[in-house]
Amino acid sequence: MDRDTFIIFVYCLVEEHYRALTQRQALRHGGFEPELTDPEVITMEICGEYWKLHAETDLFDYFRDHYRHFFPKLSDRTLFARQAANLCWLKARLQQRLVHLSGQASDPVQPIDTVPLPVCTYTRAGRDRCFVGLADFGHCAAKRLDYYGFKLGLRVSRCGMITAAPLLAARTHDINHTGALIEGFSGLVPADKGFLDAFRQSLYQQRQGVRLIVPTRKNMAAKATSALERACGRWRRIVETVGSQLTERFGVTRIRVRDLWHFQHRLIRKILSHTVAVFLNLQLGRAPLDLDGLVSS
Repeated sequence: MDRDTFIIFVYCLVEEHYRALTQRQALRHGGFEPELTDPEVITMEICGEYWKLHAETDLFDYFRDHYRHFFPKLSDRTLFARQAANLCWLKARLQQRLVHLSGQASDPVQPIDTVPLPVCTYTRAGRDRCFVGLADFGHCAAKRLDYYGFKLGLRVSRCGMITAAPLLAARTHDINHTGALIEGFSGLVPADKGFLDAFRQSLYQQRQGVRLIVPTRKNMAAKATSALERACGRWRRIVETVGSQLTERFGVTRIRVRDLWHFQHRLIRKILSHTVAVFLNLQLGRAPLDLDGLVSS
């Protein structure tokens, strides 16, 4: 589809589910109604993130210059940014609604992983004044990266739709984040070696019905690889692909804001944009993670 059709598809999807989410409780109880409707703002955010317009000024300028005929009341960037940020938790609910309606929330196999989220360059970390007491130093063994910031936890279905994405502490080892990543889930959970802990694996299976499948390390006793473990290796690559898409297309590692509220808002809208793209691919019968081919340039 072309860009115009993509915007229309996204707007119709957002409008439908926005009404369902707000029919019992109004978002606003007083004051003036904003010039742009909430579905219009959310639509621009989703499409802008998909098109790699991560900076607020770039996103606003693009739609003002090219799609004023779709959004005629788009006039003030500050008002747009404020309205977008105030819709943060509605966008989180919308993302979860799409996950459940697509049936991906009930997928019995959901791999997990973490993605490093630097909030500034490593050399500036000692002078950071924006996330004091919140961000911390972390290490990503897979990327051989030392950084200052947070971790993004990812749990995805086998088609690649994000079912959970908690914001996690950077310093804490991945195995200590397992509980947050599998919260509310029971089933098979493929994970990488960072989640290897035989005691915790047994505990989660007994208490929650979660079977955590983790490959053994090289220095451990070798054993024959089962068909299930080979399948889990393929499923782990799905969550790694999603992590790469969030990093490269959606820029989760390049969020530059001054407080946790706006950091979470930017993160949520990137995850929503990814979810919408996967949702549309499923609806159109396309490969779920073929994001590049969804919209023609």
